[in-house]
Amino acid sequence: MSETLHYDEDNAIRFIRGTLPDKVNMQYADDDILYIIDIIWEWYDKKGFLNLDSEVTEEEEHNLDELTAYVKKQLSKDKEYMLDTKDVGLIVKGEIEYEKTVEDIY
Repeated sequence: MSETLHYDEDNAIRFIRGTLPDKVNMQYADDDILYIIDIIWEWYDKKGFLNLDSEVTEEEEHNLDELTAYVKKQLSKDKEYMLDTKDVGLIVKGEIEYEKTVEDIY
């Protein structure tokens, strides 16, 4: 019997770090990655993807270009976090890949 995996932020951070090049990994603290995760989930909420009655397709939910643009826009508003915009896409992609490994996201 296989164990159902649930979304866990600590596991997500570890997974994302495993997808990043070493140079990118060394530049950011776990809090930086967690902040991006929070922005991703904020986007899901704004889009209505967290609504249990939503009929959103996985392709709509995981529109990497739209999601990455949203994350970059939110980061540009917050001067506390200084992440290189080219690295943001890598982190977002890693988070999406992590989501696909868990069955019970929301």
